[in-house]
Amino acid sequence: MLIRILYTAVLTLAAPILLFGLYKNKPNKPKFGARWKEHFGFTPKLVSDLSPIWIHAVSVGESIAAVPLIKELKKQAPNQPILVTTTTSTGAEQIEKLGDLVEHRYMPIDFSFAVKGFLKAIKPTQMLIIETELWPNTLNVVHNARIPITVVNARLSEKSCNNYAKVQPLFNLLHPCLTKILCQTESDAARFKRLGVDNNKLTVTGSIKFDIQISDEVRAKGKALRAELGTTRPVWIAASTHKGEDEQVLDAHQKVLEAHPNALLIIVPRHPERFDDVFELCQKLGFEAVRRTSRTEVTASAQVYLGDTMGEMLILIGAANICFMGGSLVGDKVGGHNVLEPAALDVPIINGPSYFNFKEITERLLASRGILICEGNMLGSKVIQLLEDEHYATNMANQAHSVFQRNKGSLERSIQYSELG
Repeated sequence: MLIRILYTAVLTLAAPILLFGLYKNKPNKPKFGARWKEHFGFTPKLVSDLSPIWIHAVSVGESIAAVPLIKELKKQAPNQPILVTTTTSTGAEQIEKLGDLVEHRYMPIDFSFAVKGFLKAIKPTQMLIIETELWPNTLNVVHNARIPITVVNARLSEKSCNNYAKVQPLFNLLHPCLTKILCQTESDAARFKRLGVDNNKLTVTGSIKFDIQISDEVRAKGKALRAELGTTRPVWIAASTHKGEDEQVLDAHQKVLEAHPNALLIIVPRHPERFDDVFELCQKLGFEAVRRTSRTEVTASAQVYLGDTMGEMLILIGAANICFMGGSLVGDKVGGHNVLEPAALDVPIINGPSYFNFKEITERLLASRGILICEGNMLGSKVIQLLEDEHYATNMANQAHSVFQRNKGSLERSIQYSELG
């Protein structure tokens, strides 16, 4: 009890800073508008009178990961209401694309009064947390309301495990509230166990990201975009880049242009507030750049195509010959992003050396020779290698796709062990 009081006191002091960062206006970031009150538990009731399944997906990545789960749940029970909460407005933007499949509300901040207000309005049957977003007061209030809590697609890197271990007394307040933790890998389960989670709460179901569905519409849009960009020119994509990576990617592209003067780079910053900065960087370094949102013709002289939209990553990857996955050239700050999207699209993958958030998946791809790992200063030469050795690139893409296909089924297991099916 004392630990929770101390935690709440620290959160109270930190809340103004956290909220400032959340509400601060940034370029290309959707605004919260009057809905900011939802973060404080002033939550509008749902359209349906039936109690919903509550899925929490903190931001964009988790929201995208939740989509196959949401669609499968609605397929099995069309009349079952589903509520999705996000903390960020960019996450909300992704969920809104699901239309009438779900309703969206903003997640209350981790004060007991806010969570209680939310539960009073929503009355969920159970809570599903995508990946690992654990807040002490939220879990305590939900658990005390006798609402089962399941962590789906749970992952816990060695770095995160060590960080939790440093505040073990606080983590000891978290895990007793959890009903089940459905882990991506045996390693994730082992780390949760090291932190004191009961073994009977842990089940390895695999990553639901292996169950990504690439629709015919998405594939067709990818091909249409490629026709727009130019079917005969080499095109590579740097997906989900972070600050500190863009310069390395553009330097690599300069080397690619020396070997293939008509090559085009699609660069997609991870965060929308960086779209303008990356476009200005491209121009500053002398590249002829075109923004996707400008809807202007992409001429043969264009060298960089800025993917400054949200939720179109699969289309953009589908238009490329090669995919470099960002978040992997910035030391241990990020730990990589989802390399399964290009694998599902049969696009050869290059990754940087930092991928601790996708360690097991990346190692499976490495074991099958389905991915290349390189430092930033070698990125250009690796892109050139794949562009010039079509047989090698095709074989690598095929191996990655085989790994993707062999590991499907997590979605079904997650629904089964969540007792939702």
